[in-house]
Parts: sequence; structure tokens; C-alpha cells
Amino acid sequence: MIHLLLVALGGAVGAVLRHASNLAALRLIGPGFPAGTLFVNVAGSLAMGLFIGWLAKRAGGSANEMRLLVATGFLGGFTTFSAFSLDFATLWRDGAAGVAITYAAASVVLSLLAVFAGLWLMRVA
Repeated sequence: MIHLLLVALGGAVGAVLRHASNLAALRLIGPGFPAGTLFVNVAGSLAMGLFIGWLAKRAGGSANEMRLLVATGFLGGFTTFSAFSLDFATLWRDGAAGVAITYAAASVVLSLLAVFAGLWLMRVA
């Protein structure tokens, strides 16, 4: 039962921060590009790499609980490829195929680079 509570707590915090990031991006950049979702996917991927790298290097007996709280819960609630997919479909539907393709490519490439960067940073730290 404690494992479910850890995931739920982390997920709630992550989802709230994802929503706040989307609101901030909307105010700063406007509605023409889903920058909020791009930001959370890239930042969340970097955080995942850093966290899992750190966990592999330094964590002791509480590694499973920490992984459930942070990786499964918080980062699972914070990042969202389901929102990414909807943003892509909306851009495509609205006739912005070039923007949609750019958004998809940037999301995938930058998120993959970010997770590798986080893993590398934790290996060399």
C-alpha cells in the first residue's frame, strides 16, 4: 500500500508542476506552439537521466521507494507524451504540418539527448 501512496504523491506533485509549466509557457510564448509540453518532456527526461544515474551510483536500501516516488510518480506525472501526441494531432489538424513535424522531431531528439546527458553527468560526477 505504501508503494501506491508514494506513486500517487509523486504523481500529484508532478501533474501540478506540469500544469503550472503549461500555463507559464502559454503566458510567455502564446498558444501558437506547445512550448509547455516540450519543456516538461525535455526537462523531465533530463531529470530522469540525472535521477536514475544518481540512484544507480549512490542509493542505498531505500532505492525502490525513491524510484517509485520520483521516477514513477513525480516524473511520470510531470512528463507527458500523451499531451505531446494530442498537441501534434491538433497542429496537424489545424494545417500546421511543418510546425507539427518540427515539434515532434524537437520533442523526441531533445528528450533523448537530455536523458543521455543526465546519465552522463551522473557518471562523471
